[in-house]
Amino acid sequence: MWATAVGVARVRALESRRENALFRDPLARAFATAGGLWPSSPPPGDEAARLRRLAVSFSIVIRTRFLDDLLQRASASGIRQVVLLGAGMDSRAFRMDWPEGTRLFEVDTAAPLDFKASVLRQERAVARCERVTVAVDLREDWPAALTAAGHDPAVPTVWIAEGLLIYLPEDAVELLLARISTQSAAGSRLGLTLGSRGVIERFGADAAPGTAASLWVSETPDDPVGWLAGHGWEADSHTLRERAAAYGRPIVTPPQREERPGGLVSAVRR
Repeated sequence: MWATAVGVARVRALESRRENALFRDPLARAFATAGGLWPSSPPPGDEAARLRRLAVSFSIVIRTRFLDDLLQRASASGIRQVVLLGAGMDSRAFRMDWPEGTRLFEVDTAAPLDFKASVLRQERAVARCERVTVAVDLREDWPAALTAAGHDPAVPTVWIAEGLLIYLPEDAVELLLARISTQSAAGSRLGLTLGSRGVIERFGADAAPGTAASLWVSETPDDPVGWLAGHGWEADSHTLRERAAAYGRPIVTPPQREERPGGLVSAVRR
């Protein structure tokens, strides 16, 4: 599944080339092209696949900016521990400005971390903070591995789970959030992206086997703010449409259905 992270890197590379880019990711193209993994385009004439790819790409751009902003606010508040869960080809350790003393943990399985390391060596990339990789499957005891790598649960952490929860069944999502909560001191921050209601029906139902959309299994809870409150977090939830308008990239097509509380979530540990 980690190859989908290469697809995300492709989207970020294309966005970085725009004159009015919402972010710049200088490493994205290297991740997307290493080993010939740059994803191919949909077959000619497959209009549904083309529109699906455009929609998913747009959501990746907006969520990236949303979480960038969240991380900057967390750093400004004094938080110096960052954990990226299912880090994939994330390059925030290299492309963002971090206050002195920041330690950023990238948690993922060994295969994507090894692939990433080879690209970083090739690019002679230098992290702008202390970067610690933690090779562990999120279905295993990752909190123990994270603590062994130097994470301190007694001080605030900003957690990012980007493009991750949509691939996990509901019981695994609950377990992941419970574990995050246990490892979070008061004042910790959390940034989540969740599949909006109905997205699996719209995009996943007829997706080709092996594509990212074909692997989606969970969506935003009916009440994401209440769901997180039950785990001890004070949350704000935004729709993609709301954030896109705020970033100057409004969605011009009208909503096909009532848009419920959305899949871009920021939260503070009480």
